[in-house]
Amino acid sequence: MIKDQMALEPGLKIAAQMSPEATEDDFAFVNQMGIKYAVLWTGADKASAGYYASAKKRFAGHGITVYGFGNRDVHNQDAITLGLENREAKIAQYKQHLRDLGAAGVPYTTYAHMANGIWSTERETTRGGASARAFNLEKAESGHWDGKHYHLPQTHGRLYAEDEIWTNYTHFIKEVIPVAEEEGVLIGIHPDDPPQPELGGIPRCIFSSFEGYRRAMEIADSPNLGLCLCVGCWLEGGDLMGKDIIETIKYFGARNKIFKVHFRNVNAPLPYFVETFVDDGYQDMYQVMRALREVNYDGILIPDHIPLMANDHRVGTAFTMGYMKALAARVNDDG
Repeated sequence: MIKDQMALEPGLKIAAQMSPEATEDDFAFVNQMGIKYAVLWTGADKASAGYYASAKKRFAGHGITVYGFGNRDVHNQDAITLGLENREAKIAQYKQHLRDLGAAGVPYTTYAHMANGIWSTERETTRGGASARAFNLEKAESGHWDGKHYHLPQTHGRLYAEDEIWTNYTHFIKEVIPVAEEEGVLIGIHPDDPPQPELGGIPRCIFSSFEGYRRAMEIADSPNLGLCLCVGCWLEGGDLMGKDIIETIKYFGARNKIFKVHFRNVNAPLPYFVETFVDDGYQDMYQVMRALREVNYDGILIPDHIPLMANDHRVGTAFTMGYMKALAARVNDDG
């Protein structure tokens, strides 16, 4: 688990996703919303124990606790997922990321195991004409991550078998979990986005279903490995996930396996969805918040992939944060 000095207050906690280079205006905006937690991301050029610690100290000076820190250069890495030539170098880099987090006193990091990135199609509109991310399987051509693009028909030159993906995951997780445990850092694994069973010749056979997650957690057999439960991705998958979002929360929440929640909604499941405002999708998000409260979830919840509202990203963020705070207050009152 986490080290004593990383311990956090119990209960549901709403957090902001912020830049580690946040401005004074950014801090004021978050403080005005009454948000006390943040998650941050950076790249390989700055990732280090010193950078993580300095950001944590600066945020603390503004009354904000840094719950998690991600490094984009060890996230969604095809070398790890597919066992490519530079796999061991990437795993060593990931281990160093964990050591740096531990040294800085940051308790959590998100990891995703997608070999060919996040897939989207042309942006569409949701309520009131707001611009939103969409995915239409019939029109899908490529995935992307951190400046890299992966194109159909085969993003890595051949078809991969599910057994290969499982073997490579097992190798990776057995290597990094001892370091996470030693450093007291929690790793939350994000679902594949979208959780389509196969894209570009790569099976999305682990983190695109309830059963895949269950098996992956058992392979690791560690209190330091759990879920970054993206509600939006789970809703994208629909019946493909094997269990719905409420069943999933009850199962993994009862086992203390949910470390972070991405609180977002979509209009419909695959093969074609458009992301929506939290109060405007096919899932009643009160039920999600209530399920988290019922399993005594005490991690953080962040808004994610918010449709562009009034041509100002802060407007949609404020709307979503307010809605989330109201739901959390309601379920806490309901007991």
